[in-house]
Amino acid sequence: MFDPVIAPSGTLLGLLQRGRGDGTLHALTAPRSEALAALNHCVLRDPRHDWQVENRSLYYARLYLDLHGELDAIEAHLFDPEDVLDTDESRTGLALAVLGHLASYGRRDALDLLRRYAAHGTNWAWALDELALRDDDAGLRALAVPVLARFATDAEGEAELAATVRDAFEPRPWRLWADDPRASVATRVRAAQEAGSFDRWQRQMRPGGPRPGWSVQAVFEWAQQGVERGAALHVPAARCLAAVAGPEDRTEIVRAAQDGTEGARCTALRYLADSDDPDALALIEGAVATGSTAVVEAAVDAFERMRSLAAVDRARGWARRPDPLGAAAGRVLACRGGLQDRDLVLAALREAVRGEGPDAPTLWTLVDGAGRLGIACAAPVLRHVYRETASSHLRGRAARALAATDPSYGSGFAVECLWDCEETTREIAARHAETGDTRVVERLRRLAADPAEEAEVQTAVRSRIGPEGTAV
Repeated sequence: MFDPVIAPSGTLLGLLQRGRGDGTLHALTAPRSEALAALNHCVLRDPRHDWQVENRSLYYARLYLDLHGELDAIEAHLFDPEDVLDTDESRTGLALAVLGHLASYGRRDALDLLRRYAAHGTNWAWALDELALRDDDAGLRALAVPVLARFATDAEGEAELAATVRDAFEPRPWRLWADDPRASVATRVRAAQEAGSFDRWQRQMRPGGPRPGWSVQAVFEWAQQGVERGAALHVPAARCLAAVAGPEDRTEIVRAAQDGTEGARCTALRYLADSDDPDALALIEGAVATGSTAVVEAAVDAFERMRSLAAVDRARGWARRPDPLGAAAGRVLACRGGLQDRDLVLAALREAVRGEGPDAPTLWTLVDGAGRLGIACAAPVLRHVYRETASSHLRGRAARALAATDPSYGSGFAVECLWDCEETTREIAARHAETGDTRVVERLRRLAADPAEEAEVQTAVRSRIGPEGTAV
């Protein structure tokens, strides 16, 4: 999947792509055709950089409900001929998830679309998972025959069916079909379940990787074999090293951290850092200066894992370095520094935004640190990150930090955060939004009554609403 093109944050499309609460508020006041066009654009062209971290489906489903939006565009997208050519689930996953939420709100047209796509679409497994949570037994039973017809009845087809049953995210349909009164359905599904269980048992009996009794050198060789195959194994290799290495092996491990192969060096650095070896910090600094890109990344990651006071103190000296180790030092201070480190964390935050923009991965930790340390001077930078980042997860972290640093948060961003796509952001807003705004009171009541809302959000809402439904 290519990185999505995100519109400017001041446009309706840009707001909706980011999942901001202002996107919903602006859409509800914009011409309906314009709002629906922007909404369809988002749903049919997933704007998320990482769908495993960021939420959008409930946010978009709620907006379809508020706009009384038709599903013609989603239907055309799902059943377009491209569905056969582009089998990447990212093409249809967001649309199917939106339909799932709409079905849970009682939209029959959404339920019917999911059923049709599960029977005929390429990404049918995703649609079936959505139906497993929302459809009744009769609806699921009707899908047994078309789903099973996807798998040939030869040995290869049955093996594919067994793997699908074994790895199903939602097992309800398969369990239902295993008890189907039609023998042709039940017999085949039960056989697939048994084959999948047997395959899982076989894999457990054939573990790969190091065995008890391996030497330190054998672990290093295994890590290097991973490098040669394009697989980074230094993290599990370091855990293996902790099991097989003794005090007598320290000299060999330190030597590997200094000038071993790439796999051995990464493994040794990780092991020494995790064990708080007295030479770990010096070896990490040397690795950043002389190592390959993979070694530098492993060294920086190992340093950030260190919890000792010596590591925090060394971070204070490294924080102004213009290299990956300096950036890592800023993150270490953001996580474990004290009030005396506020200026260094603020400088790292500003430099990250200035040098890498509002979507820099390093900002996740630095934004959290600004909130943890209560750096009031960071509020302007945090507001910029909140407005401009394309990551709804990072925006949520910025909202949490603003709640701790910006006195205007309750009457400002907290209001729009009640409509945000991330439940954690809505929870923060529910705890801080000032109820002098009539929109806040109305929104709190709606969230409290919405069965699709997360329990944590509703708990926060109830802490703001009195026994008679009045906001407090």
